[in-house]
Amino acid sequence: MIKKNKTKNVSLIKGLKKLGEYILSFPNELEEKITEAFYKNNWFTIENQKTMLRAIATNYLQQHELEAWHSNYKINNAPPKKIGLVMAGNIPLVGFHDLLCVWMSGNTGLIKLSTKDEVLLPFLVKKLELISSDFIGKTFFVERLNDADAIIATGSNNSARYFEYYFKDKQHLIRSSRSSVAVFTGKETSDEIFSLGKDIFSYFGLGCRNVSKLYLPKNFDPTTIYKDLLFYSDVTNHNKYKNNFDYNCTILLMNKTPHFANEFLILQEKESITSRVATLHYEFYNSQEDLKEKLLLIENEVQCIVGKNYIPFGKSQQPSLNDYADNIDTMKFLYGLK
Repeated sequence: MIKKNKTKNVSLIKGLKKLGEYILSFPNELEEKITEAFYKNNWFTIENQKTMLRAIATNYLQQHELEAWHSNYKINNAPPKKIGLVMAGNIPLVGFHDLLCVWMSGNTGLIKLSTKDEVLLPFLVKKLELISSDFIGKTFFVERLNDADAIIATGSNNSARYFEYYFKDKQHLIRSSRSSVAVFTGKETSDEIFSLGKDIFSYFGLGCRNVSKLYLPKNFDPTTIYKDLLFYSDVTNHNKYKNNFDYNCTILLMNKTPHFANEFLILQEKESITSRVATLHYEFYNSQEDLKEKLLLIENEVQCIVGKNYIPFGKSQQPSLNDYADNIDTMKFLYGLK
């Protein structure tokens, strides 16, 4: 039985590899779907969708990486289960990794799509079914998850509390809202701060892996980062981002709240690691011990940390197969279902 499962996974991996190759070729039919998704949700720009698709194809759908990743798990002999997936819609295809885990663990996905992101994933699933018949019948898009044996759901803190109650009688993995931070030593180069711009501005900062707060050494001038982030100033050409920037600036001015602002980014000293669109919070630390204490206090709110001793600048939105949301091993959860 185990040998049969391994053979099946070899076939699945080959199909996923071909899907990755298809994505990276960006054929006309995929380009058309990208455009359709943009018209349905203007936050999903053509550029941001392509950035996500490239990341999925490059980081998730490479044969060697898939084989190495899956080899870390002991295949069980349990019959396939129906896994309900409640997809978030904050950035394009944000739930793809969960579905990949469902496929690779030999289960079937019942997907409740977000209305913000309902174009690309069904299209890619249909394409994958054409590429490999092993995926036929492995994915269903549904409105209700009553038939699910287990649930994986991602949402806001309020949504998470609802999910915990609503799915209390099913085995579940519930994720709440998280944010990411960057730690400065004070010796960052212009190139590193430029790369940090990717962590801040990709997907307009709407992802849990986007940096929304800086931890700065005492007496560091936060406005010095502006000059190295100028490359990203065209973010205000996007009307939704610009509207948020203008609104948040106005609120801060009306309330006489101290802050800095240039033409595209607001800097505000604040303890919260979650910031509004177009706003980056910052906080000073006095020593390495002080920094450790501050990071310890927020460890359950942080998705990832960027910095010289952490994830490299510019790489927060390039997770590998082993980078699980909320640091909860999704594959371990799926293989451990009873």
